[in-house]
Amino acid sequence: MVLIIPVKNNPILPVTIRVKDIESIVNWFEQHQRSLYAIGWSYLGNQRKIEELFYLAILQVHKELPRFKSSTSFEIWVLSIFIHICRELSLNKSLQASEESDSHQKIFHEFQKLIEKEREVLGLTYIRGLSKDEKAQLLQVSSEQVKELLLSGLQSLRNGMGYGEHYHGCNEYQKLYVDYLERNLERPAKIDFEMHIYHCQDCQEDLAALQEVMVGFTEAIEKFRVPDGFIGNIKERVAQRERHIQQKNNKRKRNGIIAASIFVLAIFAGIFSGVFSKLYYTWTEENQELRAFLQEDVGERLNLEAESGGVKIKIKSVISDKVQTLIFYEVEDINQNGQYMINNDDGIFIEDEGKIMMANTYPRYFPPDIESNLNKKEKNTYHGKLSLPPLKEDKSTIKLKINKVMKLLRDPSDSFMSTEHKTGEWNFEIPVKKQPSAEYTLDEDIEIEGVPVRLDKLILAPTATILQYSLKTEQPKKRIDMINFKNMKMNNKIVQADLYGNSYIHAQPDMRWSKFQAYFEPLFEKETKEFKVQFESVNFSIEELKTVQLDTSKKYPQTFEYAGSTISIDKVEIGQPTRVVFSNHEIKNRAYESLHFNIVTEKENNSMEGDYEGVIVDKNGKEYDMNKISFIYEEIEQPRHFFTVQSFKIQGDNVVPKSLEIFGYNTTKYIDDEVSISLE
Repeated sequence: MVLIIPVKNNPILPVTIRVKDIESIVNWFEQHQRSLYAIGWSYLGNQRKIEELFYLAILQVHKELPRFKSSTSFEIWVLSIFIHICRELSLNKSLQASEESDSHQKIFHEFQKLIEKEREVLGLTYIRGLSKDEKAQLLQVSSEQVKELLLSGLQSLRNGMGYGEHYHGCNEYQKLYVDYLERNLERPAKIDFEMHIYHCQDCQEDLAALQEVMVGFTEAIEKFRVPDGFIGNIKERVAQRERHIQQKNNKRKRNGIIAASIFVLAIFAGIFSGVFSKLYYTWTEENQELRAFLQEDVGERLNLEAESGGVKIKIKSVISDKVQTLIFYEVEDINQNGQYMINNDDGIFIEDEGKIMMANTYPRYFPPDIESNLNKKEKNTYHGKLSLPPLKEDKSTIKLKINKVMKLLRDPSDSFMSTEHKTGEWNFEIPVKKQPSAEYTLDEDIEIEGVPVRLDKLILAPTATILQYSLKTEQPKKRIDMINFKNMKMNNKIVQADLYGNSYIHAQPDMRWSKFQAYFEPLFEKETKEFKVQFESVNFSIEELKTVQLDTSKKYPQTFEYAGSTISIDKVEIGQPTRVVFSNHEIKNRAYESLHFNIVTEKENNSMEGDYEGVIVDKNGKEYDMNKISFIYEEIEQPRHFFTVQSFKIQGDNVVPKSLEIFGYNTTKYIDDEVSISLE
C-alpha cells in the first residue's frame, strides 16, 4: 500500500514554469504542498521552519531556473533543491513532537529520528511516490542502495515503534522483502521466495512485522494534512501585496458581412450541402487547422467574447472527444501591440472540473506557434488552441475562468522565457457536445532490431489519431525506452506524428510490458481496413557492465576503453567535497550518448551532486551547444544528444572513491521502417 500524490512527470519544463514567473513557481509548490510539507516536516517538525523552507526553496528554484537542464525531470530537479535546503535547515534542530493525531504521532516521531538517508528514501517512496530509479538519481546512490536503505529504514522504523528487535529472518531472503512486497520479483524468484516463506517461521514473522509497519506508515501519511493558511502565508510573503482584480465582462457577437451574405444566399438557394460547407469555411475561416474541423462538421463556431484590462479573448470553437476537449481562441491586445497566449497551467480554472471532466487524464501541451502566417499577420492578436480533459457526458457546459494571459516574444528561441503577463478576469460558459471516436484492437507483434514490440490499439478521434503500443520490459541486454514515429498512412491520406505527443500510459495491466501512446494529426476517418505506420527513431538502453578502479595514488587523467570509445577520467580529488570528473569529447561514430553508472565509495550512503556538459549533433555531424538557445531543436534533422563531460561532488569529509561502475548506456538509432497492419 503506497500513497502516491499525483504529479506530472515531464522531462521538459512544465508550461507553467517556462515563463520564469515566480508566481508560477509558487503555484507549482501549492499543487504539491501536501507531499512537500510532509517531507519538510520529517526534517524540521515545525510549521514556522517549514514555511521558511518553502520560501527559500521557491526563491532558489526561481534563481536557478535558467540553468535547469531538461535531461532530468523538473520534479526531480526541484526535489534536489528542496532536500538540500531541508538538510541545511535541519543541522541545528531538535526533534519536535508530531502535529498529527495521537494515533499517528508515534510513528511520525520515530520516522523523524531515522538516519538521514533512510528517512529520505522512505519519504520519497511513501510520501512522494518516486520510482527506484528516480530515487537513485535524486540521492546519487545506486538502485541497489535504494533497496537496501528502504529495507533498513522500515526495520529501523519497526524497532522504534516498539515491535522489538527479535525478528531473525534469513539474510539471503531479507534482501528480497522489498521487491516481494512491491511485486517486483521475477516469477522464478517469487516462487522460490514463497516456498521458503511457507517453511520458515522466522521469515514469516519477520516479513509480517515489516509489512505491518509499512501499512501503518502509509496510513499515517494518508491522514497527514497541511495546516490551514500555510501556503497563503508563503504567497503573501512572496507577492508582498494582494492583487486587486477589476471585473469587467463585455460579451458581444460579430457577424461578418461576407458570412452573413453567403448564408442568406445559401438558404435562399437551398444548397447548404457538404460541398458548400467546405467552400463556406474556406472563404470565412483564416485559421487553417480550425477550418479543417469545421469543414468536417466536428465543430461549430461560437465566437464568445470577454474583455478585461484592454485585452479581449474570443472563444472561436470547441471540439470534444474521448481524447481531449480542444478549444480554439484568439487574444487581442486592444490598445497595444502585444501578443498574449492562454497558459494551460497558470491562470485558468474550470468550475466543477471533477464533475464534468475525466480524471487521471493529462491535457496536451501545444507550444506557441508565433511563426505561423496567421500570427505574423497582426502584431496585437494571437491565435492559439488549448487542451482540456475530455468530458464525462455527451453534452455539458464548461464554465471557464481566466485570470492571467502570458505575453509572447517574437524571438522563437526565447518564446518560453517570457516574464510578462497581464491579469484580468475573462469568464465564459461554453456549450460542448462530445464527438464519437472509433477504436480498433490490434494485437500486432513486431520486432525492432531484435527487440519485441506490440502494437495494441488504434484510436480514430476527431482531434487526434492515436497508436497505442507496448515495449517488453524483460529484456536483459537491450531494451527500447521510446519509439518516435514519422507518419501514418490510411485511406490514401498521410498524417504526421506529433513531436510532443509521445507519452507513457500510467495504467499498466501487464507489468512485463510498458504501454505508450503516440499522437498523429487528425485523419477525420471513422473506419478503415488497413493502415501503415512509418518509424523515425528508437531510443535504446544497452546493458554492458564494466568496473573501473579509481586509484587516488595515480596521476590523472587516466583512460579506459568502453563500448568502442576511449573515456578519460580527468580528475579524482579527495577533499570537502571529493570531486570525480570523466569525459569523452570524441563524438564521431560513438556508440553511446549517455552512461548509466554509479561511483562506489569506501563509505555507503554518500550524497552526490552531479553536473554535465554536452552537445547536440545533427544528421550531418554538425554540433550545437546544448547550453545555448541560439538554435531551434525542432528544426535539427535527426538530433542526438551526447554527454561530453560529467562531474560529481561527493559530500562528506575526505570521502575516498573506490570505483566507477558502469551498467550500460543510452543510444538513439534512426530508422525508416514501415509496418502495414490489416484490420480485417
